[in-house]
Amino acid sequence: QVQLVESGGGLVQTGGSLRLSCAASGSISTIRSMGWYRQAPGKQRELVAAIPSGGSPNYADSVKGRFTISRDNAKNTVYLQMNSLKPEDTAVYYCNAWTTVLSDEYDYWGQGTQVTVSS
Repeated sequence: QVQLVESGGGLVQTGGSLRLSCAASGSISTIRSMGWYRQAPGKQRELVAAIPSGGSPNYADSVKGRFTISRDNAKNTVYLQMNSLKPEDTAVYYCNAWTTVLSDEYDYWGQGTQVTVSS
């Protein structure tokens, strides 16, 4: 199993920046990709950014050029640097770890952290 602990959410004005962190523990070797998802009220959870182990990051079109995902393997931590924030970025942000054990796949989720962007 993998445990994920997030931090870094908060309230920021339009145009501001925040950095989210997600520390992973447990069966780290089974992690194949880590990423961030978000869910706004009344909407489905959506992928924001993901970074595969040894691969290149990918981003939702809505955040390209504004958000950067990075990973510190020594600390087992993934970050999401969010710049030029907009009110539509307001959501609960969830860290995700996609893992594989033999032929089985598992998704693990953090507890979520609120990001609110005021206009």
